[in-house]
Amino acid sequence: MGAILPDMTAELFRSDSYLKECDANVAEVRDNGVVLDRTVFYPLGGGQPGDTGALSWDGEQVAVIDTRYGEDGAILHMLDENGPLPVAGTAVRGALDWERRYRHMRMHTAMHLLGSVLQYGVTGGNISAVKSRLDFDMEESVDKEAVGAALAKLVADDHPVSCRWITEAELDAQPELVRTMSVQPPRGKGSVRLLEIAGVDLQPCGGTHLQSTSEVGAVRIGKVEKKGRRNRRVNIHLDD
Repeated sequence: MGAILPDMTAELFRSDSYLKECDANVAEVRDNGVVLDRTVFYPLGGGQPGDTGALSWDGEQVAVIDTRYGEDGAILHMLDENGPLPVAGTAVRGALDWERRYRHMRMHTAMHLLGSVLQYGVTGGNISAVKSRLDFDMEESVDKEAVGAALAKLVADDHPVSCRWITEAELDAQPELVRTMSVQPPRGKGSVRLLEIAGVDLQPCGGTHLQSTSEVGAVRIGKVEKKGRRNRRVNIHLDD
C-alpha cells in the first residue's frame, strides 16, 4: 500500500480530549508504526508526550508504546515489537492508557495557569505524568509561596477551558498571543488552534486539556532552578 497523506488520519483528540477509545481502520503499516484512519492517540508535540495504550482486533491485542509524527507528518502508533501486528485494512479498537493521558491533561492545563501567573516569555517546557516544567525568560527570583497560592486560587475558581480556531492571518495580527520564544505554532493549514482559559489565558496550543481548571486538583510548585542569567525553570507537581 502506498504512502497516505498525513491529514487522512482524523485527529479525534483535537475536538474531544476526553475520548478514551475509538474504532478505526489500519490505513498503513510501516516499519516504525501503524497509521490509522482516525485516532484518539495524541502524538508527541508541544512538550506533551505521545499517548500509550492498546490496539485490539479479532481477539488479538498489542500495546501502543508511543505515538509520534512520522517524517511526512503521518501519526504513527508505535507498537510493542513482541506483540501481533495488524495488516492494512484491519478494523481495530484503539484504547488509551487513560490514567496517564488524564495526568498529562491536568499538567498541561496547570502549565498554562502557571504561565498566566508568571507573565514572562516562555523559553521551554516539558510535561510528564510525574512532574512538569516551564522555563521563563526572567532574571528575578520566583516567590514559590506567592506563585503557589495564585496557582491554587486559579484552580479553585473553576475557570472554563475551551479551544477554538483562528486563521493564520488573525494570528499574525495578534503576535502577543504567542508566548513561546523559541517555538512558533505550526503553520501551513490556514488555521491555528487556540486554548482559552476564560479570563486567564489565551494562546496557541495543540495539546489536550481539561474542561475546567478545578479538574487540575492539588498542584504544587517544586524546585525553581536558575539556568542562566535570564532563565528560570519552574517545576510543578500534582499532589493526589
